[in-house]
Amino acid sequence: MTKKSNVYTKTGDKGMTSLVGGKRVEKTHARLEAYGTVDELNSQIGLLITYIEDEKDKAFLTDIQSKLFVVGSYLATDTEQTQLRQQSIVTTEMVEEIEHAIDETDAQLPPLRLFVLPGGTRGASVCHVCRTVCRRTERCILALGKTVEIDENVTAFINRLSDYLFVLSRKLNIVAGQEEIIWKRTCK
Repeated sequence: MTKKSNVYTKTGDKGMTSLVGGKRVEKTHARLEAYGTVDELNSQIGLLITYIEDEKDKAFLTDIQSKLFVVGSYLATDTEQTQLRQQSIVTTEMVEEIEHAIDETDAQLPPLRLFVLPGGTRGASVCHVCRTVCRRTERCILALGKTVEIDENVTAFINRLSDYLFVLSRKLNIVAGQEEIIWKRTCK
């Protein structure tokens, strides 16, 4: 009988964990905050996919989830200690794919003239949650970048992803016939 792998190792019980390559760091380290927030974003996108009906959008978001594993792997590698693996490299092509998806989706939408409040359909609302988690992810990565060098493709990928999630939220509302909720600047 083959031994089943352990889900728990007990090696993190004292607040430490291993990076790619084995270096041990505190779980409160900025590197863990960055790739942990990438993981949170990935989970939120998994939830978003359950609200998506368009198969092309589902496939694109599933591909994004795989690419977020690349981003997480990149962030979990201390390149001063360990050589970056090929499968942990965020490429210019990955950024360009999101840019193409933004352009393609935005071309289907009416021009945006005012600020849109997060909301509308459940799918669009979850999309906005993903967008805001994506923005937080970007902030965590930039904070990490204060102490270590971060490849510009990593920050560009996350930045473009939040833009994509915004246009996708608009598309989800418009396709469902849900009027966008426009910010009333009077705030009365």
